[in-house]
Amino acid sequence: MNLMQKLKSDEPVLALAPLAGYTDMAFRHVVKQLEVDVTISEMISSDALIQNSKKTVKMIKKAKNETPYIVQIAGNKIEKIRQAVTILNDIPGIDGIDLNCGCPAKKVFHHGSGSRLLEDLPKLENMLATIKKHSNKTYLSAKTRIGIDSKIGADIIKACQNGGADFVSVHGRTKAGGYKSKVDYDHIALMKQLSNIPIIANGDITSHSIAKKVLDITRADGLMIGRGAVVAPWIFYQIKNDTKIVTKAQKQTIILKHFDNMIELYGEYATVLFRKYLHSYSKGYDGSAVFRQQANQTNDNDKMKAIVEQFFKEQT
Repeated sequence: MNLMQKLKSDEPVLALAPLAGYTDMAFRHVVKQLEVDVTISEMISSDALIQNSKKTVKMIKKAKNETPYIVQIAGNKIEKIRQAVTILNDIPGIDGIDLNCGCPAKKVFHHGSGSRLLEDLPKLENMLATIKKHSNKTYLSAKTRIGIDSKIGADIIKACQNGGADFVSVHGRTKAGGYKSKVDYDHIALMKQLSNIPIIANGDITSHSIAKKVLDITRADGLMIGRGAVVAPWIFYQIKNDTKIVTKAQKQTIILKHFDNMIELYGEYATVLFRKYLHSYSKGYDGSAVFRQQANQTNDNDKMKAIVEQFFKEQT
């Protein structure tokens, strides 16, 4: 069953949201093993891709188990978006392209990208149509918010449909709402009701019970999880298997696998990069403050692995 067939089935699709600095290939490999249906790259700047940035090219690489795999691009100029698409066309293993029209970061917004595209919906529609015309990939999607200051979900969905998007992922906040305002799942439900294409709900999905609530309210065709997954990647396993139970032993295995992936991807620098994940993974455990202090003072991969193994072994 391909992705579009899954989106049109009764079972909700689970997607990993792009999250800069977190959802790299090492992390995506782990969540794919936890029954995620589709993974998406970190946001890729069309400008950087055209300039052949080594860092950007590395960010596009996917893990062996990532199928389907979608690359998300961002930009403010249609011609540069077209050029970026032609570059992606020559990279095998990419199943789709996602246009970022939701990032609220000031740097991205002031550049004219991300959620800034929502102030000019004809341009957004044209961008999607340009990707559709020039892409040789199977899927075209858009990740959006529900507006910049006001909620204009109906107009956004119309633009995405007219531009040729196969599905849309909706974060239920405006740009002005950042990450702190209440997520408007009812507005996502409205967009779903008005849409002729599948809608994936996104925003503050941090537990199995919240996931069920969001699906009940929105009637969405799937869920996209980002920050909730970085704290607890096993959330995908919980949703897929309709269970709240994940043993500490299971968590330990997942965390160690993630670290092994980081070592393979980043070499000696893995320990430094892994600290931010450990701060989240260890929350709520006895002795977590001491553990985090040890992790912060360690720069050696072998020592870090021993510290991680010992800490989580004591918790099981």
